[in-house]
Amino acid sequence: MLGKLIQLEGILLILPTMLGLYFSEKSFIYLAVTAGGSIILGSLIRLIPTKNSRIRAKEGFVITALAWLVFSAIGAIPFCISGYIPSFTDAMFETSSGFTTTGASILPNVEILPRCLLFWRSFTHWIGGMGILVFMLIFVQSSADEMNIMKAESPGPSVEKMVPKVRETALTLYAIYTTMTIILIIALIIAGMPAFDSACISFGTAGTGGFGVKSDSIASYNSTCQTIITIGMVMFGINFNAYFLILIRKFKSLFKLEEVITYLSIFFIASIIVTLGTVGESFGGSFHHASFQVASIMTTTGFATVDFNLWTTMPKGILVLVMFIGACAGSTGGGLKVSRVILYFKQVVREIQSYIHPSSVRNIRLDGKSVNRDTLRTTNVFLMAYIFIFVTSFFIISFDGFDLTTTFTSVAATINNIGPGLELVGPTGHYADYSILSKWVLIFDMIAGRLELFPVLIMFSISTWRKK
Repeated sequence: MLGKLIQLEGILLILPTMLGLYFSEKSFIYLAVTAGGSIILGSLIRLIPTKNSRIRAKEGFVITALAWLVFSAIGAIPFCISGYIPSFTDAMFETSSGFTTTGASILPNVEILPRCLLFWRSFTHWIGGMGILVFMLIFVQSSADEMNIMKAESPGPSVEKMVPKVRETALTLYAIYTTMTIILIIALIIAGMPAFDSACISFGTAGTGGFGVKSDSIASYNSTCQTIITIGMVMFGINFNAYFLILIRKFKSLFKLEEVITYLSIFFIASIIVTLGTVGESFGGSFHHASFQVASIMTTTGFATVDFNLWTTMPKGILVLVMFIGACAGSTGGGLKVSRVILYFKQVVREIQSYIHPSSVRNIRLDGKSVNRDTLRTTNVFLMAYIFIFVTSFFIISFDGFDLTTTFTSVAATINNIGPGLELVGPTGHYADYSILSKWVLIFDMIAGRLELFPVLIMFSISTWRKK
């Protein structure tokens, strides 16, 4: 599986290589070398004989975690050998941030990069948005075992097949994903954005990543482009099952998607509150920037039209709150996920009711269906693991000596795959000043957060590698 994935990354690297050739940029050589090396290395790995090709749950988790580490490491090579990011740790941070759709950067000025490397940097968002392994499953013959890979990589409390076969599910997901991305690119070009910029920004919007091609993120583009990006971020933060229901014309079922309704409600309420906290010369202008930033942070995209570091405490507090809530399960967004927040709330309500009415029996329901105990258990364990990793990461990087807000939001922004935090890691800041140890901790947080913690924790578990 890793051999196939390394070959796939080599093939994907051909696109920015061709772009470098088109723009006559010498950096295309570094992309070409990495592409060729990846294809050869992947082919050699696939020659290694295997005794058992069965993919159980354990193998699915380990394959997924290793895949994201290997993809990030190989993706970092062009930045290193080109000299634009000479430190492998920094290059690994940048590409991990790209593939996990985090958008945190160690580059103070992204505009120094040639266009082919800028394209590769943004393209990593699009590749990682729907899932590296989900993308690979399109090209290989799938089996029932490979559902274990899809479950390990897909965000949210649970994942179900849209159609009977795993490969067909992957094809359906990427057909929707690709179509929405193309529509977004065309809309931005019509609105006046240059074609190259629109492609890169659309990759970041679709993957809810946040890498831009300008140091001011989205601020220098016109308001129409910003509005289109706002709509795009909100749409890519919705559970893709909703779009599948539209495709098969089950419109009534859309109104039963409790998570989607809650997600949109939180977005609109938070946008209004932030608008009231930042209202300046005009309500319309304030709402424009407020809704953009709420969409950007809640969907964990990380784009910015203004420096929200300069806002007062209340609107910044709302942004931190939606930072943790995140987008829908089954979307390209990160965070805890709205479905989990709903389940946590309903469990609290049920517990209160059990004290008031001890003999009552109340089932927790989501989208009109009863949630089984296993799902509730894993949802609660996820929160405990999330808190443990968050606290441990916060403790380690606090030794770098930055202020409390910077340290806290840098962990929150990486584990929730958002990108910008507050203060030194705000929308106009970067992560370059962190120590090597802290950067590797944040890399771990980005990959763990993107994979919903457990694949990475299982990979590092000693018992996983023990023979029977």
